[in-house]
This record gives sequence, C-alpha cells and structure tokens, in this order.
Amino acid sequence: MTMTCPQIRDDARPVIRQLDEAAINRIAAGEVVERPASAVKELVENAIDAGATRIEVTIADGGKTLIRVVDDGCGIAGPDLPLALSRHATSKIDGTDLLNIHSFGFRGEALPSLGAVGRLTISSRANDAAATVQVNGGRMSQVKPAAGPRGTQVELADLFYATPARLKFLRTDRAETQAVVDVARRLAMAEPFVTFILRDATGGDARTLFRADAETGDMFDALRGRLRAVLGRDFADNALPLDAERDGFHLTGFAALPTFSKGAAVAQYLNVNGRPVRDRMLLGALRAAYMDVMSRDRHPVACLFVDCDATLVDVNVHPAKSEVRFRDPACVRGLIVSGIRHALAGAGHRSATTVGHAALGAMTPATTEARVYQMDRQATGPRFTAASMTFQSGFAEQPSARIEPVVEGAAEALPLGAARAQLHENYILSQTDAGLVIVDAHAAHERLVYEKLKTQLASTGVAAQALLIPEIVELSPTEASILLELAGDLSRLGLSIEPFGGSAIAVRETPAILGTVDAKRLILDVLDAVQDGGDTAPLQARIDAILSRVACHGSVRTGRRMSGPEMNALLREMEATPLSGQCNHGRPTSITLSLADIDRLFGRT
Repeated sequence: MTMTCPQIRDDARPVIRQLDEAAINRIAAGEVVERPASAVKELVENAIDAGATRIEVTIADGGKTLIRVVDDGCGIAGPDLPLALSRHATSKIDGTDLLNIHSFGFRGEALPSLGAVGRLTISSRANDAAATVQVNGGRMSQVKPAAGPRGTQVELADLFYATPARLKFLRTDRAETQAVVDVARRLAMAEPFVTFILRDATGGDARTLFRADAETGDMFDALRGRLRAVLGRDFADNALPLDAERDGFHLTGFAALPTFSKGAAVAQYLNVNGRPVRDRMLLGALRAAYMDVMSRDRHPVACLFVDCDATLVDVNVHPAKSEVRFRDPACVRGLIVSGIRHALAGAGHRSATTVGHAALGAMTPATTEARVYQMDRQATGPRFTAASMTFQSGFAEQPSARIEPVVEGAAEALPLGAARAQLHENYILSQTDAGLVIVDAHAAHERLVYEKLKTQLASTGVAAQALLIPEIVELSPTEASILLELAGDLSRLGLSIEPFGGSAIAVRETPAILGTVDAKRLILDVLDAVQDGGDTAPLQARIDAILSRVACHGSVRTGRRMSGPEMNALLREMEATPLSGQCNHGRPTSITLSLADIDRLFGRT
C-alpha cells in the first residue's frame, strides 16, 4: 500500500520566520526564571561573581511584586549597561572554552530574561560615576546618570507581568518566600566569607528573614561557623568534618552523625566547585554512605563540597546550572561514600547530642495544680536485676539478683563509664565522671556482632558451625529459588544451605558467632533482607543487609539479665568499635545526660 503526502496550497504553507528579540527573551526566561527564587539565585550569583562581600536581598509578596539585590561588588560601567542586558553578553567567559568555567554565571541570559518578563531597573557604579537603566517587558530605556555607592543595585518589580499566564503557576506567597530563603541559605553556605541579608518588605515594614555575617579564619573554621548560623547549633555540634581526595577530586564539608537525621531529604546541601547543585548522582552517593547505619525512612544531614579542576566537570547541562556532569562520576561517588564512612567510623560510639536533649524533655515533670512530693508516693522503684551473657555463643541463664556490685575507679573516667545496674532487663545504667549514660544493650550488641561479622567476611569469610542434625525449612517455590541462587554468597556468610526436595531447603551450617540459633527464623529473616533489597540493589548492599539480619540473631535479647562485669565488657567493646553509636537500623545505642542537666531536672541549680 502506497502512502501519499497531501498537497498543501502555497497560501496555506507554514512560514518560517525569525522571532523578535522580545519573544526570544521571554522564551529563554521560561528556562532560566521558573519562579521568584530563580530570579534571586541568578542575581545573587551575579553579585558573588562581582566580588561582593555584602549582599542584601529584599522581597515583597514572595518576590512576585519586588526583588531587590544590592551588593558592594565591582559594579558595571554606565556605557556597558545596555550590553549587559543583551542576550549572551557576559564578562565571565570569552566563549573559547565552555569546559573551563570558574564563575557562577556564564550564559549571559539572566538579566535580559528578567527584563523580558518584569520591570527591571539596574543602578551601578564601577568607578566615579553611577548610572541606571530600565527594561520593562523587553523595552529598554536610555542610560541615565544616577547616584549611589560602588556596587550594583538590581530591582525587579512585577515579575511575569509581561507573561501573566506564568503567574497562575506560582504557589502561595508563603511558599515562594520559603523557596527564596532556601536559595539564600544554600548560597550563604557556599560563600562563608560573604555577608548575606534577606528581608521581606511585604506591607511596607521590612523584617529580616535570614542573616549570616561574614566569617573569618581558615576555610574549615569559617564553614563551621557559617553552618552553625544557617543550619543551627545542633548540626554544628553533631557534624563530622570531611577532608578526602581521590584522582583530582577533593571532598570537604560536614556530615552529621546518623542519629542526627531527618524524616525527609530536606537538609542535604551539595556544592561543586562552590556552586550549589541538586544532582541525583551526588544525592545517591550520600545515601549510600549512610546505608549501613540508617534506616530507609530516615535521611542524612550533610553539607558537602566537591572541588576539582574545572575541566573535570560540565556545568553547562541545564539553563539553571543546577545540574552537573562529571567526567568520572564513579570516582566522585566512591570519594563521597568512602570519605563519609571513614568519618563515621572515626566517631566510634558517639551519638547525637539531640538524643540526650530529647530524653531530658521526655523526663521533664509535667506541671500540675497540686504538687505531689516523692515521700507521698508508693515506693514501686525500678527492678534492677542481673544474669550472665556470652557474647560469642548465646546466653546462659542465672538466678535473679538485685544489683551487682561494680568496681569503683578508672572506669568512670572512660567515655561510657562504669555500669551500675540493668533496668528492665535491657537498659544499662552507667555512671561517668560527667553524668549518666543509658545504653540499649540489645541495640549496642547487635552493632558489635554486625561489625565482627563484616570483619570476618572481609578477611577469611564468616566462621561457620555445623549443625548436628540439619534443619529442614519449608518455603514457597519462589522463596526457595531466591535463596538457593544465593547459596554461594550465603556460604561465605557462614550459612550453608542446600535443596531438600520440593520447595524445602536444608540448613547445614550457621555462623559460629551466633551460637545456638533458631535456623528457621534465621532463614526467614535472611529471605526478608534479600527481598527488601530487590533485584536492583548492589550485591554488597544485599550482603550487608543479610549480615545485619544475622547479627540480630546473635545479640543479647531484651529480657536477658546481665552481670556487672558483662555490662562493663559491653561498654568497653562499644568504645573500641566503629559506628557503635547507632544500631544497624540507625537508632541510637546510648543516651548521655550531663550531671548539670540531671541537677536541673531536680531543681538543684
């Protein structure tokens, strides 16, 4: 069958035409200026490129009616103002090498795009004389003399007035204001030696939304000070410094302890050569770095800086310059994962200070009309008991006792102190020189067993113990197939299985570190770990997930009673084990309360 193209009359044929400059700028503005926050980002980046040490931003109605950016940078000479408002006119590059960019801006699109969709006024002073120019909906006025200090003031009024359909896609004033604040915070973190001030002039009275004064000192001290101002003291107190290099890439910044995490990925700040970016590869690397110490429903908090030669990264992959492309992405990913994991390992048993603060808040007595004194209460006190535990191969029950005596002395000077008692057959109460430590024995021991399993696997493989009588586990055909496909990998983990007819499998060996174990429960937990990871999870991630489930079977169970020496042995092992500040699921293993905090609880200040 032959297809024929319908004939088109000459008078109906589409005509190819050159768009005028105003239309071109409005189209470009759709890529560069998505919302008020985008305009703020472009203008503040221009100020930074101009060498500004102080940048003041004022907005009104979420930036819809007013955006004003004032800086003390090098300024623009009056005769150059019309050229600065032309498309693809820039002082940042000469156009000969787009893979060697050292500035925030370089495309020469921001100012003409803003002038095409709003009412733009630029006043600037570079040398002795200041000048000003206006652009309304793409129509430029004559350059006029003006007065003002050295630097530049850019005022954008009535954003999108020339393209009113775009206004329908903006969110509420509050949401747009928050987006502007986020942009200011991200740029402030990238430039700790610059003062940033953001004000909201809605209604006429300007109120400060954000302020970060310029920091001093070396880069690490300045960055820590800036992060304290932007992200808060809690982050600064619970963040670990990063400093690692690999094949021309340098990673710096701060990553928070796993127990200082968020319920959403709202506090992850990534910078490449000083430029704030939102890159999925970098975010994935950050997530992978915490995979072993954080549950899926929690998200790490970090501010990372990746620096490299400009030729190793392409920043010209998106008009908003928010995405980058590395020449060697695998190297960068590995650097981030290893750099953060090394820092976390160095933190040892340390847990976030906010965990202790939350505990104090939970213990603060509620205010009541009638105060009931302790002497009037029925004495029901906590149960302090003890029994024995064997770390390597299970537990041996012993008769109940009240409180095991603990040797006085140097143990209290150690980070986790000297164990005093066991509360509700799970929590260890330990006294230190500075206060009190509460340890979740099951969570802590689970991490210790997990780290031992990983160490064994990395050296010779996990030691196995043969079962006198193989245990038969009935599974579904699909489940049996999944496990048998991994039989070789499971054998390296000390778990030997083989088919036993139908959909059953026989468990012949289990990891020796677990001692006596319920093989069926172990198999089912391993199966859950494999299925949770999915087929797309990297092999190492699946192995780590399996080891984590295995470790749980070798840990001291809630309800097991421990003697004083055994509790102290657990504390000492925690102090010597990396990552022992959180269990395999990211929960804290210990809470530290200072004596001063405890005194305040009892009014002894």
